[in-house]
Order: sequence, then structure tokens, then C-alpha cells
Amino acid sequence: MTTTIDVPDLAGTEDFGRRLGRLLFRGAVVALAGPLGAGKTHLVRAIAEGLGVDDARLVNSPTFVLIQEYDARLPIYHFDAYRLHSEREFLDLGVQEYFAGDGVCLVEWADKVKDCLPAEHLWIEIVVTGPNSRRFMVTPNGDKYHDLASRAA
Repeated sequence: MTTTIDVPDLAGTEDFGRRLGRLLFRGAVVALAGPLGAGKTHLVRAIAEGLGVDDARLVNSPTFVLIQEYDARLPIYHFDAYRLHSEREFLDLGVQEYFAGDGVCLVEWADKVKDCLPAEHLWIEIVVTGPNSRRFMVTPNGDKYHDLASRAA
């Protein structure tokens, strides 16, 4: 069941992200999809704040390095599949080991690597509804994500 969360501005995105970050658990995988400029990295930065990262200003898009790691309440592994040409390239990053680990995996452009994601994950589709307003379509995949999705809304 998909939950729709409409936010009117950047502060709303930040509130949603911080709330979600506070709820994430060891081994959580959050898949983010949406068009260029939708705010995937902005949402990741807010999730990192919710997870207690020391300086959220250091959280940036790993488009060119493909993965960034951040220390927080739980380790954060931030992937970006935008520049990848195939799912094989994503798997070659060792993502399965990250997914099975004790950290939180946040995957931007997850729609490009959907078949590589674990069966249980939280899918967030970002829809641009205005210059700063967004609609988050949050779909839990797996039992442990159902409660998380309803509490984050």
C-alpha cells in the first residue's frame, strides 16, 4: 500500500526526511526515484540529519564517485546510480554486501537498478508538484517497512 505525502516547500521535505531518518534501522534500504532536480539529494541530506550525521552540509550527491559513506547513529551508505550504464555496474560496487550490512543504504536513481534491490526495502517516488513542493509516494516492500512508512508519514 502506497502512502502519499505532500509537502509545500523545502522545509516540508526536510521535516519528512528527518522523521524518516530517526525511524530507520540497521540494514534498512531506501530507494529513491524521481526526475532530475526532484530533490533526491536534498531528501537524503535530511534523512542523514535524522540519523544524526555530524554535519549534513557534507552530504552531497555521489553522482561521480557512485557511493558516499557517512558516520551517524548507523553508518550511512549513499549510492547514486545515475551515471551507471547497467545493473551489473551497480552490483560490481559490492552493493549486496552493503545491503546485508549493519548500516542504512540510500539509493538515488533506484529505478535504474530496481532489480538489484533486496526484496524488502522502502521505495520513495518523488513527484515535482511545484517549484519547491513535492509529492512523496512511499511504498513499503516487506513487513518491517510497513510500520516505518506509516510512522514517517
